[in-house]
Amino acid sequence: MALDNTGTRVWLVTGTSSGLGLALVKAILAAGERVIATLRDPEQLRDLKADHSPKQLLVHRLDVTKIAEISAVFDAARTHFGRLDVVVNNAGYGILAEIEATPDEAARHNFEVQFWGPVNITREAIKFMRNVNPAGHGGLIINVSSAGGYLANPALAFYNASKFALEGFTQAFVREMLPEWNIRGLIVEPGGFQSEWVNGSMQTFPAPPEYGPTSPSGVVRTHLEPTNSNFLGVPEKMAAAIMRAADEKNLPLRLPLGSESWAIVRGQAQKTLREADEWEEVSHSTNRDGIDGPQAAKEIMEKLQSLF
Repeated sequence: MALDNTGTRVWLVTGTSSGLGLALVKAILAAGERVIATLRDPEQLRDLKADHSPKQLLVHRLDVTKIAEISAVFDAARTHFGRLDVVVNNAGYGILAEIEATPDEAARHNFEVQFWGPVNITREAIKFMRNVNPAGHGGLIINVSSAGGYLANPALAFYNASKFALEGFTQAFVREMLPEWNIRGLIVEPGGFQSEWVNGSMQTFPAPPEYGPTSPSGVVRTHLEPTNSNFLGVPEKMAAAIMRAADEKNLPLRLPLGSESWAIVRGQAQKTLREADEWEEVSHSTNRDGIDGPQAAKEIMEKLQSLF
């Protein structure tokens, strides 16, 4: 199929069975745009599919840990819509457990879903946006991280680690793209919101007896209990914010969603700056003798300014 240059944008969203992913698909459809909604069990979107024309909604099976299924989704995008404007890597789940209580298999699978899945989808998206879309048309790849991708917490070490990895990967990907490709990236960092992430998409392991309810991890466990009302965010409002961001030409690298996430990211950034200033002398003490370290660093940064 030839590229449709006249129609509305085409989105590809992973993890659309519930929560933010489902809210985003509904927002895209309500805006009159087109979307490929992917999930492991397409039957879960049977009613939504029945209510919309296949010219606007394509529901496709996708397990993000399977390379063949990722390739099949991008083949479907090419044949069904002929273009791809926005890709949203949203699929994921949490692991709630202390470090020593988390089985290796569980931790590794979490990385397969939340890091390697987005990595492999991003690889395909780059090729599609560069080679299938017309030259310069480009596109936007949005990787859904978390406030926990900026500040890690007890009992969430492996979930946080996967999000930290995703953020580092995304930053490198954004800086690696040639300007003429017009392929952009955005990290979205939602704070807490009531969804299946807590109610059903959280893998939990028992705490070792040494970690009581008042321990740091015990406090986090209590905070994340589904019966608690500690969640400020609303998935539908977060979906609207993502669509708003996708309309902008000048994007930040990171976009915190929710007042909680904004406060976490801002507070941690300020702490990092304070600590860098407090330990500045130690940092400079490791330079070669006979050079002005701060001046040399400034010159290096100026040479690489196009990357920053």
